[in-house]
Amino acid sequence: MTLAHLRNGDTLVRLAVGFAVSVSTVWRYLREAIDLLAALAPDLSQAADRAGRLAYAIIDGTLIPIDRVADQRPYYSGKHKRHGVNVQVLADAAGRLVWASPALPGAVHDLTAARTHGLINALTRVNVMTFADKAYQGAGGTIWTPFKRQPNRPRLSKRQRSVNRQHAKIRALGERAVATLKTWKVLAKLHCSPHRATAIVQAIQVLQHTEDDRYPR
Repeated sequence: MTLAHLRNGDTLVRLAVGFAVSVSTVWRYLREAIDLLAALAPDLSQAADRAGRLAYAIIDGTLIPIDRVADQRPYYSGKHKRHGVNVQVLADAAGRLVWASPALPGAVHDLTAARTHGLINALTRVNVMTFADKAYQGAGGTIWTPFKRQPNRPRLSKRQRSVNRQHAKIRALGERAVATLKTWKVLAKLHCSPHRATAIVQAIQVLQHTEDDRYPR
């Protein structure tokens, strides 16, 4: 039942019909199973230790759409022009999912989200070179971002443009981890309270790592 909900995005009503139980029973079973799986998810310290053994890592932010809520403003992303929650994704050099952060309101900027979770400090602690896009400019530590045009120098040099192209090729691999996360169709749009987003993402991490057999506990 939980797999059908997370992987296929089946609604509570469809699950109730398919498993011949009440909607309230489905709701209770899903909540219990998701919370149990979420409790097994790696924390940031474990994820950073894994990243420290990599040649390099990649971080990226993604917005998971949600239904509108009563207090809409914190969840509205001006970048994406929709309501959602911000999740930071850490990938390895092959674009495989290493870790996904707890969810923050969609209005939170990627750099602010990474700092809030302590992700930048954790990656710097293990001294792993980490590639990120321009949204992480000024992150410091071991975070590498592309060159950005400055007001007093509107054009990048040939060398800077070349570096940015190579940087983009590496970062593109990180998008695979985001895509992997979103193959779980429940994340196409969450129809529950946004406060449940963290548990759902963490449960999906555990199942994805089990499926990949890449980062077992």
